[in-house]
Amino acid sequence: MSLVMPLTYFSTGFIIAFMFPRLPIILVTRGRGFNTAFPEHPEPVPLSPKLTQRVLHMRMIYWMGFVVATIPLLFGLASIKWGNAAFGFGLWISSGWYILSRLQTFAGGQDPPWTMGIAQRLQVVMDESNGESKCCDNPQPEWGIMAVSCITCSKVLDTMPRPDLGRKRQDGFFVGATRLLLSDGYPIISNDVGDTTKPDDSEE
Repeated sequence: MSLVMPLTYFSTGFIIAFMFPRLPIILVTRGRGFNTAFPEHPEPVPLSPKLTQRVLHMRMIYWMGFVVATIPLLFGLASIKWGNAAFGFGLWISSGWYILSRLQTFAGGQDPPWTMGIAQRLQVVMDESNGESKCCDNPQPEWGIMAVSCITCSKVLDTMPRPDLGRKRQDGFFVGATRLLLSDGYPIISNDVGDTTKPDDSEE
């Protein structure tokens, strides 16, 4: 019985620190005003400068979570020293793990869901669709769940699965937020997103 309260405090701290740095991804871009240029989730998204900008915004918010995670980390250390040790340890473990999982990107781990390389690949497809190497007479590239393809001729232009783009999800806020927490924004089915994006992420 003496372990119940410490475990409760630890679990509470762990859950708070787990949620806190992920709130920017879940909340910042979900408003109606941020998504007027995009069709509703999960419909394919036509390629445009606004889509490229959205990928870069999601990339920025992703790394913002790294900074946000330092807040529960510091509160956890303070709580361990001056407050409830179990609660502080939960904060410290969860936020510390989050920070380490982000740092592993620089040590050859999995790329983030949104990278500069992804934005560049979208731009290359748009440039080719407007150039001499276009796939058909009236190319209309769009980014579906599994790949970028032309809705006019159905040609696959890039086998790049689509990560979360910050659109309001049709399954509701709580179910949608749970899905995002489980996937961390990555595509549910992954092909080759990491193949060509790593060199460009040296700028991170």
